[in-house]
Amino acid sequence: MKKSQYLFKQTLSGAFCLSATLICLTLSSNAWALFSDDEARKAILDLRKSLATTQLELQNQIETLKTENAELRGKIENLEKQGEDLGSSQKTYYQDLDTRLGNFEPRTETIEGVTGTVQPGEKKAYDDTLKAFQAGNLKKAEDAFSAFANKYPQSPYLPLVLYWSGNSKYANKNYAGAIAQLQALIKRYPNHPRIPAAMLTLGSSQLESGNKAAAKKTLNEIIAKYPDSDTAKDAHQLLATIK
Repeated sequence: MKKSQYLFKQTLSGAFCLSATLICLTLSSNAWALFSDDEARKAILDLRKSLATTQLELQNQIETLKTENAELRGKIENLEKQGEDLGSSQKTYYQDLDTRLGNFEPRTETIEGVTGTVQPGEKKAYDDTLKAFQAGNLKKAEDAFSAFANKYPQSPYLPLVLYWSGNSKYANKNYAGAIAQLQALIKRYPNHPRIPAAMLTLGSSQLESGNKAAAKKTLNEIIAKYPDSDTAKDAHQLLATIK
């Protein structure tokens, strides 16, 4: 009986110790679990703070770069503007220099497809004469064109001089002079771009002088050579008036 009681007590004692041991282990495990969670939360918070700080620093760097980029773009645009202004100034300077040099020494120029040497003062003489014609001072223009042709017989402006001279003679009703002048132009410069218009004035001069046959021949030649031109249309209209 005593032995049974003793064994029962031993069993209870062992069970109690085992239970106590399990409780301690459970509490210990929970404590470690709580400690790990706190550390994890702290690590996460620290990481978030670090990321926020890094993002703020990056944003500040981006804003700084944007500002620097805008300043750099402004400097580049300013330099480009200065370059354009300098290029324009240089162009104006060299054009002015070229014009001034042209007043003192001969130079080669191409005027409406005709290349030749332009003497000092030649262009001004041509421009002044043309202005007189355009202003309606026909007698002065006619005399000035004749003087120009005599003074600069090899000028690249000569085809234009002959053309305007013929027109000024026609306007002055000097039809014989206009015919001679325009025929000289057509013969010497058959491919010049002013030839169609010169032929029309020639035909008009021939018609005004009473030579209808010559006028018809000239006008029909314009239509044949330049069928799609405005000059050909004018020739058709002028032909229609010839009885």
